[in-house]
Order: sequence, then C-alpha cells, then structure tokens
Amino acid sequence: MLLVLPGCAAFQSLAALSQVRFDLDGVSELRLAGVDVLRIRGYEDLSAREILQVTLALTTRELPLEMTLELQADNPAGNPEARLLALDWTLLLQDRETVSGGLDQALLLPGGQVTGFPIRVRLDLLEFFEGSTRDLVDLVSALAGMEGEPVALGLRATPTVDTPLGPIRYPRPLELGRTLR
Repeated sequence: MLLVLPGCAAFQSLAALSQVRFDLDGVSELRLAGVDVLRIRGYEDLSAREILQVTLALTTRELPLEMTLELQADNPAGNPEARLLALDWTLLLQDRETVSGGLDQALLLPGGQVTGFPIRVRLDLLEFFEGSTRDLVDLVSALAGMEGEPVALGLRATPTVDTPLGPIRYPRPLELGRTLR
C-alpha cells in the first residue's frame, strides 16, 4: 500500500500537468544585425548607421537575428501548482527547423493562472534561408508585425515537470505556433 500511494500521487500530478496549456504569445525585442526592427515601419526609419550595420552584416555573409519569444503556460483552476524544470525547444520559421535551446531556469506554474515567460533566440538568417533578399525582408517584416506576406513561426517544445516521483519529461513535443503578418 505504501508503494502504491506515491505512484497514485505521481499519476494525479502528471494527469494535472498534462492539462497545462502552452502557447506562443508573440515576439518582442527583435533585432536584425543589431538594429531594433520593432520600431521600424519603413526604410526611411533607418538611420545611416543602421543601414551600414545591415550592409556590413550582409558583406560578411552573416545576418544575425535576435528575438525574444513570449510563451505562456496556462495551468487550469483546480490543478495543483506545477514546476516546469526544463523546456527543450526547436524554433521553426516557415516550417523549417532552425536553432534549438532550452529554458534556463525552473518556473512555477500556479493553478488557475497564466504564467508568461520569455525564450531568447539567436540565429543567422543566411544560414537557414537561401531565398531572395525580398524573402528575408518579408520574414523580418512579418516577425516585426508589419504588413506583408504571412510567416509561420513555430516552436517544438518538450517540457520536463517536477512530480513527487521526480522529473518527468513529456513523451512527445508540443507544437506551438502562430502565423504572423
């Protein structure tokens, strides 16, 4: 009987945690070659220095894109507090795998609350996209929330949660995504 009780508690905890819903809420702090893209609405918004920064990046065949993905975890009312220990992720742009990483700190997910948390991402756009300059501009514009062609932004994420029996990793990755314009 003593062996069954911890197993039941772990099963109940895992069942409750399987109800935690994760979402990709958006993008913030978007920088292309060090230029803050979120404040730009058109070419005329770029300073001479910023144009030079992007041009220099292109001449070195590197186009670093840095952004923060805003994620949310919704732990329904009635669920116990959950503890997210790890979140391994892979970024998808236009349904193409790019870079991978992990959550760098544990996160408490109180029952009945939505908890937001950031994921910092850095990649070289030229490493993953062989399209035209226009395709790259459309991609960055959509990530920045400007009008243009829609862009599929996704995150394949595998949470690891704490339970009374120890850490348990989700058996399958979660597919989180948005289409941005």
